[in-house]
Amino acid sequence: MGVELIHRAVAHRARTAPGDLAVVDGDLRLDYAALDAAADDWARQLASSGAGEGTLIPVLLPRSARLYVALLAVLKCGAGYAALDPRWPRERIDGVLAQLAAPVLVTDQEEWSGQHPVWRPPADLPVLQPGPDEGAFSPYDGPADAPAAVFFTSGTSGTPKGVVSPHAATTRLFAPGGPLAFGPGTVMLQAAPAAWDAFSLELWGTLTTGGTCVTAREDYLLPDTLRRAIDTCGVNTAWLTASLFNLFTEIDPDCFKGLDRLYTGGEKLSGGHVRDFLAQHPGIRLFNGYGPVESCVFATVHPIEERDCDRPYGVPVGREVPGTVVHVLDEDGGACPPGAVGELCVSGAGLAREYLGDPALTAARFPHGRPEGAPLRLYRTGDRGFRDPDGVLHFTGRTDRQIKIRGYRIEPEEIETHAARLPGVTHCVAVPVPGELGTYDRLALFYTSSDDTAEPPAALRRSLGRLLPAHAVPDVVHCVDRLPVTDNGKVDRTELLTLLAG
Repeated sequence: MGVELIHRAVAHRARTAPGDLAVVDGDLRLDYAALDAAADDWARQLASSGAGEGTLIPVLLPRSARLYVALLAVLKCGAGYAALDPRWPRERIDGVLAQLAAPVLVTDQEEWSGQHPVWRPPADLPVLQPGPDEGAFSPYDGPADAPAAVFFTSGTSGTPKGVVSPHAATTRLFAPGGPLAFGPGTVMLQAAPAAWDAFSLELWGTLTTGGTCVTAREDYLLPDTLRRAIDTCGVNTAWLTASLFNLFTEIDPDCFKGLDRLYTGGEKLSGGHVRDFLAQHPGIRLFNGYGPVESCVFATVHPIEERDCDRPYGVPVGREVPGTVVHVLDEDGGACPPGAVGELCVSGAGLAREYLGDPALTAARFPHGRPEGAPLRLYRTGDRGFRDPDGVLHFTGRTDRQIKIRGYRIEPEEIETHAARLPGVTHCVAVPVPGELGTYDRLALFYTSSDDTAEPPAALRRSLGRLLPAHAVPDVVHCVDRLPVTDNGKVDRTELLTLLAG
């Protein structure tokens, strides 16, 4: 099956294998027929509330089978969804809702009634087939480049950036013969936050290919959660950020037993942890996945071997997934020869359509170039790397201040923008704290104050917690008399970091 709409791929499974198990959510089991019928029923109701082609519908529900049905229903209406995290601060959710300007909000939470038009999904699943007066629902059947999801990520201005991703960006990932060709028999744990693009890997990777999606009941994935899902639900495929992978291999290396495949990434991998895993679990295939949210989940995947642990730049990011090309470009936009370091730029079906409501940023980050002679729409990742003589891609660093901590992409400027707006703060700087593995373990915020109105560090951190998602709140906050500068007048982040060691 070629690249297509997400909901059409799920409906195909409902027609060809209706009794196969699609979703496990605690005691609830949904086969493909029940999943698709429920989504049709909900889509009929959502359409009458204004969801349709050209709309972007926010969905604010906890991780559950009801969330999955709601998202599928939105897609069947021809709309794109924005899955919001219920743990986000209220101000962030309000800001995102304002950007979406949606005709309806899908949620159970009473607090939103009266502020936005709300549609509450039915409490129980599965649902019955449509009654005689309801008629058949005809799902959207447009092009595969139609908007499917909006992923909100950090923005340098302090406002989250909405990355509008098309159906094809998801469905191209799971093409037969590729490193993510799941298919029937794949049982994958769904533990990533719904607002994150890794959620698409876990949910749509299974449901569009005939596998089974097993819902993690806890908000935070722990080794016991993984072990229990393997033992009780037959989970054989999972995704972990590099930070979680390191943690799990340290505190409970046996928790992986029973897996066939494990995908990790989001940050530079630790060669030591990878080596220990491979030695203890030779029968589990381990993959490193690389890709910005603007290319939806992964642009490249690398099957990891022991020899990768000793490479000069660490474990490679690998080769492209189907429907994707990664170009290594020099400063003039020309293709770099093998071995030469340049900026990694992505083209193909995985690219986002736009940044929501920001055409200038879209034009800057998605330029049209001619890296191979023919005109192409590219995404400039801001990552640097090279392609070795075997065609394998390696990551070497960033061209800007963007960082990843615990698998989350963070723009330090976003934290600084919010901190600078707090009473009494005159100057501030967010500084990532290097760890032992060449990655960043945590984030520190240093600020100065010219009067007594500024909050003390602990209170200021709590204030930021009401403005930022938990992963972007600085781990430590320090009030300093001054921000030291280097000889060229820039903030001396190295000197600031010495305060943490003192």
